[in-house]
This record gives sequence, C-alpha cells and structure tokens, in this order.
Amino acid sequence: MNIHTKRSWLLVALGNLVVVAFLGLLLRWMFVAPVSGLNYKYLLHGHSHVALLGWLYTAVFVALLAAYLPSAYQEKRTYTWQFWLSQGAVLGMLLSFPVQGYGLFSIFFSTAHLLLSYWFIYQFLKDARSAGVSNGKHGLSLRFVKAALFFLALSSLGPWAMGPIMATGHSGSEIYFNAIYFYLHFQYNGWFTFAVLGLLFWLLEHHHISFNRIYGRLFFRLMCWACLPAYLLSVLWTKPAAVIYAVSGVAALVQVVALGLLLAVLWPVRQQLLNLFSGWSRGVFMLATLAFVLKTLMQFSTAIPYMADLAYKLRFFIIGYLHLVLIGFVSFFLFAFFVQLGWLSFRGSLSRWGIGVFIAAFVASEALLFLQGILYWAGAGAIPAYNEILFWVSVFLPMGVLLFFVSQIRERSRVQQHLKTEKYLQQAA
Repeated sequence: MNIHTKRSWLLVALGNLVVVAFLGLLLRWMFVAPVSGLNYKYLLHGHSHVALLGWLYTAVFVALLAAYLPSAYQEKRTYTWQFWLSQGAVLGMLLSFPVQGYGLFSIFFSTAHLLLSYWFIYQFLKDARSAGVSNGKHGLSLRFVKAALFFLALSSLGPWAMGPIMATGHSGSEIYFNAIYFYLHFQYNGWFTFAVLGLLFWLLEHHHISFNRIYGRLFFRLMCWACLPAYLLSVLWTKPAAVIYAVSGVAALVQVVALGLLLAVLWPVRQQLLNLFSGWSRGVFMLATLAFVLKTLMQFSTAIPYMADLAYKLRFFIIGYLHLVLIGFVSFFLFAFFVQLGWLSFRGSLSRWGIGVFIAAFVASEALLFLQGILYWAGAGAIPAYNEILFWVSVFLPMGVLLFFVSQIRERSRVQQHLKTEKYLQQAA
C-alpha cells in the first residue's frame, strides 16, 4: 500500500461524506413534504451510521496510519482488508437501514463493522508497539490515540446492549435511549475527540514545535479521566439521583479546566502552529478550534439541571450540538490536517468555492437550529417557514462538499506529484 493508495482511501471517505450530506438534505426535505414510502427514522439511522463510520471513522483510520506507522507497516495487506471490508459494511448499512431500520441485514453489517474496528485496534496497537512509536518523539500524542482507541472499543458496549434490551421488551425505554447515548458519547467525546487531539499534538511533535509537556500530560490525564463520568451528562434527562448530577457536574468542570490547560499549551506556540497552515486551511483549522471551545462550554452548561432538561426537550439544540462537534470540530480539523499533509488541497478555485459554500451553509444551518431552539424556549414560537428556510440553506451543504470532492479528483495528479516529491525529500534526508 503506497501513499497514493492511502490518498485514494481518503477520497473514498470524502465520497461517503457527499452521500451523508445528500441524506441529510433528504431528511430536512421530509419536514417540508413527507416522501411516500420513506421512513424518516430509518433514513436517519442510515445517515448517522454512514456519517460516523463511512466518513469520520474512515478518515481517522487513514490519518492514524499515515501519521504513526512506518511505510513497511502501512503496506501490510491487513489494513487493505480492514479498509475495504469496512467500506463493504458501510455500503450494506447505507442500503439496509433506510429500508428496514434495525433489522437482520442492518444489524449484520453494523456488527461486522464493530468486529472490524476491534481488528483495527489490535493491529494498530501491535504495529505501533513493534515500531517503537511510544519511545520516539510522538510519545505524548500516541497516548491520546491509545485513549481514542480505548473509547472506540468502550463505545461498542452500547450497540451490544441493544439486542438484550430490545429482546426483553425495553425498546423505547430509558435504558434503551441511554444505551444509544453511551455509544454516541464515547464516539464523539471519546474516539473522535481524542483522535483529533492526538493528531494535533502529532503536528507539534512532528514539526519540532516545543511546548509545555507538563501541561500537555496533565491535559491528557484530565480529559481522559473526565470522559468516563461525563457520560452521566447524557442521562440527566431521566432526572436521576442528586449524586449523578454532582458527579457529572464535576466531570464537566474538569473538562473546562482541561480546556484552559490546552490553551496554556498552545498559546505560547500559536504562531508556529498557525504557520503550519496557510490561507483557507488556517481558517478551517481556527474554525475547528472555535468549535472545540464551544463544544466544551456547551457540555458544561448541561451540568445545570435546567439546561439539561431544556436540551432534552428541544431537539434543535441536540442536532445543532452534534453537528457542531462532528462537522465543526472533527470534520473541519480533518480537512485542515489533510491539507497540511498535502493530501487535500484548497489551491484550486473549485475547491475554495466548495469548502466556502459548505462552511457558509453549516454556519447558517447551525444559526437557524439554535435560534429556533431559543425562540421556543422564550415562548416566541416557530420562525415563519422555518422548515422551508432550513431546507434551502441545507441545499448548499451537499453542493459545497460535492464541489470540494470533485475538485480533489481533478487535482489528483498534482497532489500525487506533490506527495512523490515529499516522499523523495524524506528519503534523501
């Protein structure tokens, strides 16, 4: 598996994002005019699974291989098998979830992907240990990645619990939804967040940017230990015992303290870090940073019982928050990261138009979601023609990402030449 193959894998992930965006647009159209024969809930399952597993999982999979494993390990056929089998599972979920929801085929493909993720965790950690990555300059960033992989495995307990929960007639109960929230929490607050933080510290280490490692290690410990009890923030809607509120509140507060530590690490080297990016990629990176700050503060606000209840009652806040994390934080960082590696490009006008339209539509749709939630909270009612406006704003999400995807296909030969030159320079050094 050479570097061009890995970039092709990244383009597959980006193609999955295009599919996700069009499915999201269809979901928003169904609030304007329900489509006969389409089940909204089933379609939502397909949208979410392809988003988490087809785009984000795949992109992080490629990023971790590229960042941490020497070429000899990356070229193992094991990872090729893992990649294409996981894409087959994603395709199976894309075709089965909109038709049957949680049924025989969708459960088969989602279970297959879970097992493939275990295989990846085992193989990656084994190869990282064999290559001595922990003993090199990437020791701290690899801690984040190991934690990310731990949370990826931990999140799978949610789906495994769904079978017994549904078999015992508890579908739709509190324990049913809490199993779903368990999966989601350790996916976006665990697996994806820690993977992104690992890649962020990898950039600092890779480019020999000196930073306060004592603060860095303390930041890691606080984030890691707070992530476990922070799950309790997701169950506050059930109005549990006071001790649950207390523990979840402390976890949320610890994450805010950790955010302060991260800023203390990055602020002194901010110019060196920003110099790794240029033009559009710098702007996208800064948007991802802003989204992470907002994510942490919003999560802290849900430790307040009133805010937790409000977030549960108004789905606009939940949808807006999930998109803030998965698009604004994780996806934007991955865009900037791969542009920095030279695997994606913002050089062409088509790519800049694509990412610009995508960002504008994302910001506008987030503003609409949170504004509508605030108006309902204030008792002001619905925005006139809200669903229609949100749909037309959302049209530009798939349009933007499709333009960006096409631009990356068109620029493939130039990017491959860039990667070939970079690989030659690395070998010469």
